[in-house]
Amino acid sequence: MTIYLDNAATSFPKPESVYKAVSDTLKKYGSSPGRGGHKMSMQTERIIFETRERIASFFNIPYSSNVIFTFNVTMGINLALKGFLKAGDHVLTSSMEHNAVMRPLKRLEKEGISKTVVKCSKEGFLNPKDIEKEIKSNTKLIVITHASNVTGTILPIREVGEIAKKKGIAFLLDAAQSAGLLPIDVQKDNIDMLGCTGHKSLFGPQGTGFLYIKDGLDVKPLIEGGTGSNSESDEMPDFFPDKFQAGTLNTPGIAGLGAGIEFIQKEGLKNIRDKEMHLTTKIMNGLKNIKGVKLYGSLNPSDRVAVISFNIEGKDPAYVGNILNEKYDIMSRVGLHCAPNAHRTIGTFPVGTVRVSVGYFNTEDDIEILIKTVRDIAG
Repeated sequence: MTIYLDNAATSFPKPESVYKAVSDTLKKYGSSPGRGGHKMSMQTERIIFETRERIASFFNIPYSSNVIFTFNVTMGINLALKGFLKAGDHVLTSSMEHNAVMRPLKRLEKEGISKTVVKCSKEGFLNPKDIEKEIKSNTKLIVITHASNVTGTILPIREVGEIAKKKGIAFLLDAAQSAGLLPIDVQKDNIDMLGCTGHKSLFGPQGTGFLYIKDGLDVKPLIEGGTGSNSESDEMPDFFPDKFQAGTLNTPGIAGLGAGIEFIQKEGLKNIRDKEMHLTTKIMNGLKNIKGVKLYGSLNPSDRVAVISFNIEGKDPAYVGNILNEKYDIMSRVGLHCAPNAHRTIGTFPVGTVRVSVGYFNTEDDIEILIKTVRDIAG
């Protein structure tokens, strides 16, 4: 029996309604949205609109047209950073960020943009006062993750959003690990740009995601091309969302994303969070009592999402992950998880950790087998 514990990378399985939405779109409609007046094209356009409306409702976004569909959160973050920042600007970020943030910022440093990386604690916690202390006269943007993909640690986004608003600085949130698990309200949290991926806890397919951009922000498009609107012009339209959406959208994927969010709304965000916290607590309680096993991040499950990194003394994480996979059919992820600065912060660079990440469809039996297996490997 395969036990899938790599939900922080991609959630699996998906709700049945997601598979059906993708399949129905491919089989019944299969046309390009906004590219024709015929009924099949209009049906796919309706699917896009309804998903955009559902996203806006879920995250308390004032205008659904400000939701830009992307192929993943990385694309959304690149659009936000490269479209908003200019030479001479300064950016604040944290030491727990994914390469989806750090690599675009590295590239932008070559174009005259500076950054300050605020150090988090060894458990991955960010002190908002440390952010405020590093604000400069040319600080234009604060960008942080909501929850670490290495330790699961939840960062204090509402406090950071308040600081950003008070100082007149834009706030970009990477919600790759939190959207669908933790409450996010772009208005109450003072989020100016919100990047989400569809294929993790929103239960959508791979190749889906979105970026919310607040009205009034001067953001340039990342790509240009056909939009199905203002086709007489050589320039991109200047209105949302067309300004940022060149080319044909992934309509089957977006239909699946909409179905995933609908599933969350029906199940209840709190119910999903409570179940994942219960299973996370069970893993942590089991692993911390095994001799030679070291857990990383806070030992309080309420401080984290369902991501647990650990190592076994004297055993390379790659070896442990391989044994889990080959011998026990348990899917985990090992290494640096595309977040080397986070591993430097918690002291696991360059070898990384073994990461197990719970999903809504995991069971207590899955967790008991994992704990027994780690105990066997640890010897």
